[in-house]
Order: sequence, then C-alpha cells, then structure tokens
Amino acid sequence: MSQVIDDSMAEPDEAPDTPATQAMNVDDESQNVGIQINTSRRTAITKAVKEVSPAVVSITVTEMVQGGRRLAFDKFYNQFFSVPIEREVSSMGSGFIISDDGLVVTNQHVANKHAKKIVVSLPDGSQYEAKVLGADELADLALLKIQGDRAFPTVDFGNSDSVLVGEWSLAVGNPFGLFESAQPSVTVGVISAVNRDFRPNPNEPRVYMDMIQTDAAINRGNSGGPLVDSEGKVIGVNTFIYTGGTSNGFVGLGFAIPSNRVQKIIEQLQSSGEVQLSYDPGFKTVEMSYNLAAQYNLPAIRGLLVKSVNRDGPAFKAGIVPGDIILKIGKESVQSKMHAQALFREFAEGDSMRVELFRDGERYETKMYLRKKVQE
Repeated sequence: MSQVIDDSMAEPDEAPDTPATQAMNVDDESQNVGIQINTSRRTAITKAVKEVSPAVVSITVTEMVQGGRRLAFDKFYNQFFSVPIEREVSSMGSGFIISDDGLVVTNQHVANKHAKKIVVSLPDGSQYEAKVLGADELADLALLKIQGDRAFPTVDFGNSDSVLVGEWSLAVGNPFGLFESAQPSVTVGVISAVNRDFRPNPNEPRVYMDMIQTDAAINRGNSGGPLVDSEGKVIGVNTFIYTGGTSNGFVGLGFAIPSNRVQKIIEQLQSSGEVQLSYDPGFKTVEMSYNLAAQYNLPAIRGLLVKSVNRDGPAFKAGIVPGDIILKIGKESVQSKMHAQALFREFAEGDSMRVELFRDGERYETKMYLRKKVQE
C-alpha cells in the first residue's frame, strides 16, 4: 500500500549560505566583539575618573617675593638707602571642589594668604578668581572660595581609615601646569602603605602624620590634587614626593594627607580661618632671641620663654611659671616657635605632655595633663 506524502507537510531544505549572508554573519560577530571590547574598557578606574574629573581644578597663584636689594634716593634726607626688590612670581598647583558654592581644597604651599592673585581653572574651560578663606602652614592645607555665581561640580570624600594596602589609587591633577585647558591628568597606582609619619623638624616643621603612601605618579603641579580610590571617592590630598636625594622627579614614593584629617582641618578653616589645638596648655610664650636674653639677663639658648601663665590651666598645675624657658616638648628639643607649635599638635586633650624647663641655671622636668581651655 502506497503512502502519499503531502509536499506541504515536508520540512523545507535549508537555504544555502550566500556570500551576502556570510558577510552579514561576519558583520554581526565583529559588532558583538566590538561591543565586548568597548564594555571591557569601561572599568572601575575609568568610572572613577569620570566621577571626579569635573571637580578637579588647576590653581595659578601670583605672589610678590623679595629678591635682592637696590639703592634708592630719598630727596628729604638727600641720601641713598637700600630697599628690597619685589617681583611677581607665578606658580601652579591643583585642587578640588568640595561644595557647589565653590569651596576648594588644596595645599597651603600651593595657595596661602600671601597670594596677590589666585585663579582657579575648571576642566570646562571656565576661569575664576578665588580668595583664601583659611590656611594652615603646619598641616599644609588651604581652603579657597571661588568668586563665581553658579553651581560647581563637586567630589565626595571617602573614609581614609578604611583604605587597604594594595588597592587601586588615582592621582588626579595638572602636573607641571602643562595644559592651559585645565583638563586633569590621571596616573594610576596602588596604596603602598598607610600611617606613614614624618615628624616635624626645624627645617620642615609641617606636621605630616598618618600619611597615605602611593606609587601613582605625583609630580610638580599635582600638589593639592585629590588621591582617589576606585569608587571615585577622595581619600587624600596629594602633597609631596620622596626622592631620597636621587633626583627631583617621581621615584615611586608619593604621599597624601588622609581625607579624614583633611575634613577636620577644613572644618576649622571654614569656621574660624585657623586651626586650633583641642586643648589649652595654659601659657603664652615667645621665641628666645639674643635681645630677650640680654633684656632679661638669661642665657642665649634655644627655646620658648614663658611670658604668662593661666592659673586655671595645665601649665600652672605643672609648676611652670613666667620666666621659665621651655627646652623640650616630649622628647624633642624646641628649635623655634613654629617648631613648638608642630610638636604641640602631636598631643591631644587627655594626654600627658612631658616638658623640660630651664630655670635659675638648672634644668627641670615636669608633666602637663592636657584638658580643654578653662575661661578665666
């Protein structure tokens, strides 16, 4: 018995590949590969750069500095006299905007109250003058205010206490002031170490404590720019490099002020324009000099001369009296007033501070128990 097969029920033969079909398949595969490559290029790093870059600025500072002297003629006295020569000097650094009304964080060695003019350049090409709201030389931080009536892009601070050694880090700024467009440059590295301390010394009294170390390249002009994590959060302020005397360029050792310390200092600069101790030592001092030594018949030694003592303060309770010369704070010999201020910042409210004194030809040692200032 024969079976009739309906041609309409039979499976159609597959269409043969034509050159046009093969070309379409190749195009689809190429397009898919292109999409995959393009997607793979967009990493956490590129996202972080996109997040932070609009708020990173280039800072140009003009200062008047004295260089040498010249002779000038005074008609009244009819004689020549020597006067200092002043000249304008421009320098560049980086910074970042932390509020939409134009507050900018940078290093104090980039911009300070001695600046004659400060110009802030944004990546969008706009430029504005800025003024210094507050600066602290010891902490090497400054807070600027852009003079512009608009909303500015901002960055967010991260938690520097949670930084991990080995995680990605990005240094963002305008190295060497190369680009007038102010488009920031980005270098990538890792967090090499945390909690690096550089104790104050007479030649560099600034207080660099708990610094973040990175091998992301930091060069001149990067100072004041942000150190950023892979989430686009600012975890530090790029501040200096260590060359070991080998060169003036970057050798893989860059250091940033941790963001948690930055926020505390910036808060004080914004409210009062200066950084204050968390305690009051309870005395007023002046740096020793040959003139003071001669005036008060004291030995010509380095230290701080105690001028007055608050009877309700820690110094009085420690037995310190006017006329004493403070020779050491902690274990460090005092070299200058600024050096002493840096040493004071190594202590906090509640600490016990060792002080070595000179009085009546003898050296004495005492301890001050630090507490909040008591109003007289």
